[in-house]
Amino acid sequence: MERIAFKMYLNEGQKEEYKKRHAEIWPELKQLLKEAGISEYSIFFDDETNTLFAFQKVTGESGSQDLGATEIVQKWWTYMKDIMKSNSDNSPVSVPLEEVFYME
Repeated sequence: MERIAFKMYLNEGQKEEYKKRHAEIWPELKQLLKEAGISEYSIFFDDETNTLFAFQKVTGESGSQDLGATEIVQKWWTYMKDIMKSNSDNSPVSVPLEEVFYME
């Protein structure tokens, strides 16, 4: 199992809307993530910088950021682009993070 972490950026004042949308995550998107081997997916928010920190455990070849070719992920990106910093393809601006410490 691999641990993956990355950061994304929320637009100012969008924290509650972001939480609402994730509380109502689409069942088909959740199923896709699980089928791709993604588990223990957590997202944390830094109020000072509007930065989102995401963590996943992955048993497959890739994490959620690699599922962009699927129709449901593209639909989710379009749904989220108004509240996040996004790329031209509507994917969230995402920066992978290097793990520098892990305690088991």
